[in-house]
Amino acid sequence: MLADKLRKSPLLVAYFSQEDCQVCKVLKPKVEYLVDSFKGIEFLYIDIKTYPAISGQYLVFSIPTIIIFVSGKEHTRFSRHFSMDDLNALLEKLHDLVFGE
Repeated sequence: MLADKLRKSPLLVAYFSQEDCQVCKVLKPKVEYLVDSFKGIEFLYIDIKTYPAISGQYLVFSIPTIIIFVSGKEHTRFSRHFSMDDLNALLEKLHDLVFGE
């Protein structure tokens, strides 16, 4: 699942969460909306209970965790407490670098 997306997406935001995390439920639509505001950035939701192997492979031990991949490689990780402003600023910068806009 994630491996296929990483091969195809130059810029991908992976959101690691689980269904019973209340903070994650509130944050997910905000992150999705932010990512959708940038053309070309892909968003992928990964439930750590459904896909424990992927969570283990990427050493996700707390939720919510956001991993930003550029050209298939991990670039930045946000975990537990982070600012939407910081995430927006980073996505803006990476979008400009990757897509040249």
